[in-house]
Formats: sequence, C-alpha cells, structure tokens
Amino acid sequence: MDERRTINLCFHGIGTPARDLEIGEAHYWVRTTVFHAILDAVADDPRVRISFDDGNASDAEIALPALRERGLTATFFVLSGRLDEPGSLSREQVLELRDTGMAIGTHGHAHRPWRGLDPAATHAELEDAREELAELVEQPVDEAALPLGRYDRALLATLRRLGYGTVHTSDRRWARGDAWLQPRFSVRDHDTVARLQREVLRPPTLPTRTRGELVGLVKRFR
Repeated sequence: MDERRTINLCFHGIGTPARDLEIGEAHYWVRTTVFHAILDAVADDPRVRISFDDGNASDAEIALPALRERGLTATFFVLSGRLDEPGSLSREQVLELRDTGMAIGTHGHAHRPWRGLDPAATHAELEDAREELAELVEQPVDEAALPLGRYDRALLATLRRLGYGTVHTSDRRWARGDAWLQPRFSVRDHDTVARLQREVLRPPTLPTRTRGELVGLVKRFR
C-alpha cells in the first residue's frame, strides 16, 4: 500500500441530538464514549484525517474539547443555513473552532444533495453558502463536503470551476493524500474501535480496493 494513502474519518453528531433529525440521520450519531475511544485509537496514526459534517452543536461542545485534549486538529464542514439554530453551531462557536486551529469548510446551505440542482439553487449552495462562511471566519473557504455524498461529473466540473481546492465524498475507501477528491469513512452508530480497526484502518484487500475505485469511477463519469 502506498505510504501516501490517507484514511479520512468523518463524524456527524455526537451524544444526544438537540434538534429534530432528518430521516436516516440518527444512524450517524455516535455515543460520546465511543467517539472518545475512536479518537484515542487514531490519535497517533499519521494516516488518519478527521472531519465533521452538518454543523451540529456537538462539534463545539463535545468534539472540540476532545480534539484539543489529544492535540488533534480537524476540518468542520458547516451548513450556513443552520448557523445559530437550536442544536447547531452558532457563529460564535464557528469562530472558536477557527481560533483553536481547526479548519472550516462548507457543506452548503440547506443540507440537500448538490447533484442536479437548478442554477439558482446551485449558486445558493456552492457560492452563497461559501461566501457567508468566508466572511464569518475572515479567510478563504476552499474545501467542500458533498451533502449525502452524491455527485457526478457535472457537479465535480462546477466545483473545479469555482476553485474549490479539495472536495470530500462519502465513498468508503482510502484516499491518496494529495488528491483533489477525498473519499471518507462516515462513522455510524454501530461502529466500535474494533470494527474500525478491522474494516477501515487495516489496508483493504485487492478486491475491496478495486470495488471501491470502480464505484468512484462510475460516480465521476455518469
């Protein structure tokens, strides 16, 4: 396995949600004890990069103290349309993330798939949301995480045209560290440290790796 390979772990919510969840979203909320155990397991692994989607309040209330305690950094992909909403990050919390060395990326405005949007909705999700976050944190926002992990070549072409430096998916496979498109493993409610060590942190078999690459290829060229 190429030493430049990266394992991107993505968290969504931690602990008890403080807002109404979308259908299916509960599967991506993990217990605080499990979250801490996973961080302990990967804290010294240079292959692992950590990110958070959806802009939940748990990012600042639970994740940030745990990361700082272990000397870790992460990228937080924020939904501009949820800022200051109950159970979601406040603008003040986003600035706290920035001020403690965390990176801020965009997850769009309304947590809807970006694939197949009309021009007005595309502008709102890919440009307006990004600009709002950039104004808030007073620095460029050039990383994006695709809501629900959906994409096609038209969307990727648009993201490249708009100058995004890195785009993160939900394809469950290892990444090349310097790649523009970064697949991630979303941590789910049934995951444990043992499961992640067995299914994610261990180098994939050739069939598993080939299958994952084929799935990504189909998405990129459909």
